[in-house]
Amino acid sequence: MHPSIHAKSVPDKPALIIEPGGETISYAALEANSNRVAHFLRGAGLAIGDTVAICMDNRARYFDVIWGAQRSGLIAVSISSRLTAPEIAYILEDSGARLLIASEYIGDAALDRIAADRPDVARYLVGAARGGWHDLDQALAGQPDTPIADERAGTDMLYSSGTTGKPKGIRLQLPENSDILDPGSLTQLAQAAFGFGSQSVYMSPAPLYHAAPLRWCMAVHRLGGTVICMAKFDPEEALHLIQKYRANAGQWVPTHFVRMLKLPEAVRAAYDVSSVACAVHAAAPCPVPIKQAMIDWWGPVLKEYYAGTEGHGFTFIDSQQWLAHKGSVGRPLLGILHICDEAGKEVPPRTEGTVYFENETLFTYHNDPAKTAESRSPQGWATIGDVGWVDEEGYLYLTDRKSFMIISGGVNVYPQEIENLLIAHEEVADAAVIGAPDDDLGERVVAVVQPLDPGAGEDALRARLSAYLRGQLSGAKLPRQIDFREALPRHATGKLYKRLLRDEYWGKSDGRII
Repeated sequence: MHPSIHAKSVPDKPALIIEPGGETISYAALEANSNRVAHFLRGAGLAIGDTVAICMDNRARYFDVIWGAQRSGLIAVSISSRLTAPEIAYILEDSGARLLIASEYIGDAALDRIAADRPDVARYLVGAARGGWHDLDQALAGQPDTPIADERAGTDMLYSSGTTGKPKGIRLQLPENSDILDPGSLTQLAQAAFGFGSQSVYMSPAPLYHAAPLRWCMAVHRLGGTVICMAKFDPEEALHLIQKYRANAGQWVPTHFVRMLKLPEAVRAAYDVSSVACAVHAAAPCPVPIKQAMIDWWGPVLKEYYAGTEGHGFTFIDSQQWLAHKGSVGRPLLGILHICDEAGKEVPPRTEGTVYFENETLFTYHNDPAKTAESRSPQGWATIGDVGWVDEEGYLYLTDRKSFMIISGGVNVYPQEIENLLIAHEEVADAAVIGAPDDDLGERVVAVVQPLDPGAGEDALRARLSAYLRGQLSGAKLPRQIDFREALPRHATGKLYKRLLRDEYWGKSDGRII
C-alpha cells in the first residue's frame, strides 16, 4: 500500500485538498511531485539514511516533500513552523540534518537568522529565493517525475513538543523492510481500529509537523483515501468542511472538541455532521463531560487512543467501550501494559503508578542517553512519564504527567482533574492548573483561566468558579488562586506549555504573572 499504487489505479482521485482555497492534488500529481523531490534530494547529495528537515505550515508541498523523503530512504525531521530561529537551529544541529526545506511562514527574521547561523545546512524555500535560500520550486522544475533508481523506505524523526524543556528527538531505525510499499504497523492499525480505507474522506485540522496528523494523513494516502487538510483550525470552519466534503473520518484533540462545543447552539445546528463515521482523538485526556457531549452530538463515533511520538505502546477504546468505562483511554493494541511504583514494581489494579509498555521495539532519545535511561523500568519497559491505573478488565485510566504533579502541604495534587472540571464550566474557554511557590505549603494550587467572555467581571467569575469547584474537590485540591488570561500558551496540537506558565510564576516573588 502506497500512493504510487493509487496513482496507477485511480490517477485522478484527489489525494489531498487544502482548505481554505480548495487546492486539490490528485494521486497522479502526488506521485509525480514526490518523485521530483526524490531526484532533487539525491542530486543534493543526500544518501540513504541521511536526514532532511522540513519546516513549513500546512500546504500541499508538505506531502510532496514527505513522500519524496520516504521513497528515498531518508530520515525526515518535521520541525514546528512556530519555533524561533534558535529553536530551529537547535533541532537542525541535534538531528544532523543536511538540508532544510522551509516556507516563508516562519518569517523573514527567522529565515535570515537560520541562514546566518547554519551555513552548513543547504536551505531551500518554497516558491521563492532570498539571501541564503534557494528556490525549491525552481530546483524541482527540471527533475524527472519517475522513480529514482535506488528507492528505499525511509522514516520520520519527530521531536517532542518541549512542554517541559528542550524538545527531544525520537530517532527510529530505517524500516527493516526496505520496500516502500510495505504498509507498516500504523497503516494496519488505521484499518483495523479506525476503519480507514479507500473510501475515507479524512479531516486533518492540526499542524503536519506533529506526529499524529502527519502519520495518520500518510496512512490515509497509503490506503487510497482523500485528506482534507486545514491550514489552520477554526471550529465553525471545521464543521463547514465536514458538511462540504461529507467527511467520514478525522483526527482531533480535546481542545478542538471544546471549541466546537462552545459555539452557539444555532451555529452548531446549522451544519450537517452526520457523515462522520469515525472521529479519532488523542494527544491529551478528554474530560468526561466533553466526550459525553461529543457523543451526544455526533453519535457513538468517537474512537480514542493513547500513544506517544515514541511509539512505545498504543491503547484503544471505542464509544461503546468508553460509555461502559468512562474516562478510560482503552486497552493495549500494541505493547504489554504495566503500572509500576517508584521502585519499578508492578502494582495491583486501581492503584496509581507510572505507565509503562513492554515492547520488542524500543525508542531512544537522540543524543540524550540519560533521558533514555530515565524512561526505562528495571525490567526494560518504557514510559513517557504518564501516571495512571488500570481496572480489573485491563482498561487504562490516565491521571496526569508525573512532571506536572503539585505537592501542596505534603499532598500530591494532579492538575488534570481540576483542569477537566474547569474546562467543562460554561464560562471557561480554556484552563491550566500549576503549582506556584508558597512559603507555608511549599506549592499552592493556581488555576489560570481563559474566560469564554473576555468582558466578564473577574472578581464575580472567580467567585463562581471557586464555588463550582468547592462542591466537587477536596480542600487540598482547591485552587488557592485563580488568575485570568486572554489565551493560554498551547501548542497548535492542543498540548499546553505548562512549563512556560510555571516558569513565569516561579520567577515572580508574589507568584503572579505580570
